[in-house]
Amino acid sequence: MNRRPAADTFLGAPFAAPAHVAVSGAAAPASFAFLGLPLYVPYGDEPPAAPPVAPGAAAPAMSAVDAVRAASAAYAGIFDHYDFDLGGPLVPDGGQAEFVDCGDVPLSGAPEGLAADLAAGTAAVRDVVAVGAVPLVVAGDHSAPPVVVRGLPDDRPLDVLQVDAHLDFRDEVAGLRDGYSSPIRRLRELPHVGTVVQVGLRDVGSAREAEVAAARAAGNVLVRAEEVHLGGAALLDELAARFDPAHRVYITIDVDGLDPSCAPGTLWPAPGGLWFWQLARLIRAVATRCELAGVDICEFAPGHDPQGHTALVAARLLMIVAGASLRRRA
Repeated sequence: MNRRPAADTFLGAPFAAPAHVAVSGAAAPASFAFLGLPLYVPYGDEPPAAPPVAPGAAAPAMSAVDAVRAASAAYAGIFDHYDFDLGGPLVPDGGQAEFVDCGDVPLSGAPEGLAADLAAGTAAVRDVVAVGAVPLVVAGDHSAPPVVVRGLPDDRPLDVLQVDAHLDFRDEVAGLRDGYSSPIRRLRELPHVGTVVQVGLRDVGSAREAEVAAARAAGNVLVRAEEVHLGGAALLDELAARFDPAHRVYITIDVDGLDPSCAPGTLWPAPGGLWFWQLARLIRAVATRCELAGVDICEFAPGHDPQGHTALVAARLLMIVAGASLRRRA
């Protein structure tokens, strides 16, 4: 892990390697551990190990993970201030929480090192949860969710909320089963994964009719973005109610699940995505209802985010899901 000063960490939190996330000499482990997982899995002849940048777009001034860290800096040291998205401070009165930044998982990025990179990401998550922390992951492409979930305990049922414009249910692409078109298929294959709700679907991606049918046959709940806009808050609350309070929940957010008007920093912008308040309401309801096992935010392209809006959205979503989880504990 790359060590960094507190000024350059998520929410100004102390730095700690994943296996040592107890902070400030406290006896209790951290509640939330921010982790960078800059994983980019290339298909075929795609260039490896670099955040993709579309032709004509400016190269990112910093990585996706560091952009989120920078956006969170404005909230460092003000955990006691009122947060209107949470109805109170990030850490509610009477509650206790620790935040740490575990740096970025070092990855080779070479195609021949893919198996080792996947294993390194899972090992880092496993170290974090071994001391009782919830991983807050900013990743590269959407190949990351199975990497993170394999590092979580499998002794209890785990439900999954995916927010995404795309289905991500291909079995393989170009012979690769661990790429960004397949993460929900890989999660569905895990025996302890129960309910899978996929929200924000729209536009055209890699899924064909066969993948849509397979996702439905597997029991996944598929919700188009248009349905969310038409159904409003009532539908969002209904979706949250589908998650079993006795189960843990994992939340994976692809930036393109949001409308590009509020999150332009994506390579795959599609009109009609979720608005920030809709996603905030949904993850707040889910993380309040179920024990949060972890969350990731993927597919953030800083080169398409010149004003830093998407980085701010990502930082706020992580704060909201952590705050909601703390309210459930309280």
